[in-house]
Amino acid sequence: MASPRVTRRSGPGRPGYDLDSLLSVAVKVFNEKGYDGTSMETLAQRLGITKSSIYHHVSGKEELLELALGRALNGLFAVTTEPEVTSGPYVDRLEHLVRRSVHVLATELPYVTLLLRVRGNSPVERRALARRREFDDVVAQLVAEAVSEGDLRPDIDPALISRLLFGMVNSLIEWYSPRGGTSIDQLADAVVHMTFEGLRTH
Repeated sequence: MASPRVTRRSGPGRPGYDLDSLLSVAVKVFNEKGYDGTSMETLAQRLGITKSSIYHHVSGKEELLELALGRALNGLFAVTTEPEVTSGPYVDRLEHLVRRSVHVLATELPYVTLLLRVRGNSPVERRALARRREFDDVVAQLVAEAVSEGDLRPDIDPALISRLLFGMVNSLIEWYSPRGGTSIDQLADAVVHMTFEGLRTH
């Protein structure tokens, strides 16, 4: 399901904030207070600007949410089109997808955190959840094909493998910090090693 087109205001942004920097602050507030608990007044106070200055960039907080969720989802779906995911043994495709998904989560941490917390309370959230299910389907298909090729253990249900793999990846939002001393590559290596050492047939 493609993301709906977002209409943006034309013309230059207000001094001090472009759309990207405004979105960055908005996502931080959404994660702190919850989307439903965040008003445009709250955003304006955090940004130190008037509500009308925010409306110069976007139509409201729903558009900010749509942009934020789209950023996280587009990052994940971009991984599915990389050559390492579209060709070669399926187990290698799956391993690459998991590794790169960790990179997306770590580099877009606030946006992925917001994505993983939405519950479908609005049309924007429901569209995001539908796209998440599409991504989950890609993972499930790779797992099933890897099992079929004999490279993943056949004694574990492929659907369970899919859930466990991305249960681990998604749990990183609860504790990972870019300032924690662990590099993104180290993090991805650890996730891949822990999961695929136990899943690959030898």
